[in-house]
Formats: sequence, C-alpha cells, structure tokens
Amino acid sequence: MPKLLYSAILSLDGYIEDESGQFGWAEPDPEVHQFINDQERTVGTYLYGRRMYETMKGWETDPGLAQMSPAMADYARLWQAAGKIVYSTTLDQVSTARTRMERTFDPAALHQWKESAERDLSIGGPGLAAHAFAAELVDELHLYLVPYLAGGGKPGLPGGVNIRLELLATKSFDGGFAYLGYRVLN
Repeated sequence: MPKLLYSAILSLDGYIEDESGQFGWAEPDPEVHQFINDQERTVGTYLYGRRMYETMKGWETDPGLAQMSPAMADYARLWQAAGKIVYSTTLDQVSTARTRMERTFDPAALHQWKESAERDLSIGGPGLAAHAFAAELVDELHLYLVPYLAGGGKPGLPGGVNIRLELLATKSFDGGFAYLGYRVLN
C-alpha cells in the first residue's frame, strides 16, 4: 500500500525558515539534491497548503530553476509529473498542471486517496502535516538536517503530537547535511 510521507529540510534546531521568513540557508548542494530526488521518485501526489504550494510551483512556472543544475532539472521533471492537491481557503485558483484545490482537509478523504493510490503521497508544510499527523495518516518522515542554527522561526515539525518513531535510515553528506528516515509506529 502506498505511504504518506512527510519530508522537510530543517535547520539543526528544527526550523524550516528563520524568524524573518528566510530559508536560503536550506538550499541543498547537488549531492543532497540528487539524494532528495531519489527519495521522491516514489511520490505520485504532493499535498500542500497554500504557502508551500506557492513556494513549490516555481518548479513548473520558473524554467530558470531547472537550468541551474542537472539535479534541479531532474527534480523539476519529478515535480511536474506528479499530481498536486492544494488545501486553501484563500487561493482563488491553482496555476500548475495536474493540480486541484480542496478547501478543507478531510482525513477520511485522504485515507481513501491513500488506499486507492498507486504511488506514495507526500504532504508538505508543517501546518498541513499537523492535521495528517493528528489523524494518524503519516507513515514515514524524511528529514534533511542542515548544518545551520536558525535560532527561531517556523518549526518544521508539528507541536502537540506524540508519536513513536523507528529509525529506518541515516546518511551524512560531505557538506554537513544529514538525512534521517523514520517510520511512524502507531
């Protein structure tokens, strides 16, 4: 059965962006980017809130991203080939192919999509993911730790959730990034 994955690039102290909303420090080098691409190859559908969608849609709307490196071109192809579901009450419409919008997060509907999916689903953004964690729908976490202390900002993991995890894999990279893969134990 396909899995629901939560993937995030985090500062070592657990933030996806700093107090000023910046996340340039989280840009992976080519080695890390290719590893992330390889982890994402199983994903057939991305689930996003509005802010994460607006950040990620550049993989389709900004051709300059794919021209920056072979790893970035590879990721652009992966992202464009996948379906996207955007959860938003404020967005009027979506502007990327293979994308649909939902106004509210419905755990029962996500459970059905997960059961009928042919490939894994990936939920992006800690706000939206908090709902999936609370509904016990997340199967794995793929965390990429950046050798950087943000000192505050937007946490990459939801608060108020107590979940036991089993370590599946680790990998360290020359530039100081580290990957931690976990299975959720329900």
